[in-house]
Amino acid sequence: MDNANDSHELPRLVIPPPDAAAASAARERLDSLAKVPGSLGRLETLAVLLAGMTGQARPRFPRKAVALFAGDHAIARHGLSSTGQEVTALQTRNFLRGGGTINAFTRNAGAGLTVVDVGIDGEIDMPDTEAADPAAPIRFVRRKAVRGARDFSAGTARDPVWAMTRAETLACLRAGMDVAFSEADRGMDLLAAGEMGIGNTSPSSALAAHFLGVPVERVTGAGSGISAAMLQRKTDLLAGALARHFPAGAEREPDPVEVLARVGGPEIAAMSGFMLGAASRRVPVVVDGFIAAAAACAATALHAGVRNYLIGSHVSVEPGHRLLLEHIGVDPYFDFGLRLGEGTGAALFFPIIDAAVRVLDEMATLADIGLTLPPQSPQSPQSKGVQDAPAGERDAGSPANRARP
Repeated sequence: MDNANDSHELPRLVIPPPDAAAASAARERLDSLAKVPGSLGRLETLAVLLAGMTGQARPRFPRKAVALFAGDHAIARHGLSSTGQEVTALQTRNFLRGGGTINAFTRNAGAGLTVVDVGIDGEIDMPDTEAADPAAPIRFVRRKAVRGARDFSAGTARDPVWAMTRAETLACLRAGMDVAFSEADRGMDLLAAGEMGIGNTSPSSALAAHFLGVPVERVTGAGSGISAAMLQRKTDLLAGALARHFPAGAEREPDPVEVLARVGGPEIAAMSGFMLGAASRRVPVVVDGFIAAAAACAATALHAGVRNYLIGSHVSVEPGHRLLLEHIGVDPYFDFGLRLGEGTGAALFFPIIDAAVRVLDEMATLADIGLTLPPQSPQSPQSKGVQDAPAGERDAGSPANRARP
């Protein structure tokens, strides 16, 4: 990897910059299409971003997949979640049988699902299908690096308990990279990272507080729907853990791998590696919810170039989600009040991405239909993005905006 924070313990990844020529060509084509310039608003910006990421002026994404990483967290034993830790394995089996929300949403989007056991505290008694059937709509990959993260709130100020050893954390990062490489090698051109891990909003809040430099209460929410009393207990527990792991006035700043090892989790580290690996292959990754955004934050700390291949999807009800997205420079596109995880918000966004790029590839141009637009002045609605135009001027079918021969 290529920046000052990188560790030689990880593969050296080269993440190329976005293709400015492809992005420019996409922008020019959008402005030539048979519509009012800018009338598709942020969909046009999205299409241009995707062109730059892929290096294609007219990108298409016929093969999409969500990689869902599963891992457990001993900190959940403090009663910080509405369900017990055993649900991680139960839901993972459910995903492999096709019965989860993420299964419904990936089917809706025409996307595959790869489920990866990177850190479940137990075994999934189902066959590994990575090698047996790489084209299956649901694949199961065993890359267990640790049997659940340890309780990082335990220990003393002198000797706090780390969630994972550095070696385990590196193994999780490599597992995520390898899954991204495998997805790219089997032709996936658009990816998302999902997760399953009861209690994983706790490490995500700890990571967010550290990377953003904010009090943990600003980035800690109800997770699976806990009570106000449980939320206060969760916040107090995390505040104490952060004070022990990252004391004020410490002689050195821990590198991102150490931060993940201290207060992260196996599926979070694996998602970070997945994003890094996908970016090195020029494959865009759609960022899901709070846990995925925490993983993205860690990934950008490891290599700043990864942010050029991240696409936002939604903003969740978790208070730290929007702050993390702002920190990494990724804009969300919708707010449905989601707080499920699994990659569900990203999978919901896949069809919107398809619509945005189909415009580039399938619409006729103004020249094709024999129309020209009148000259635009800086004050005219046509010269503005749809976000900036007054409400009455956003209707492309209104007399003020309709293209004229």
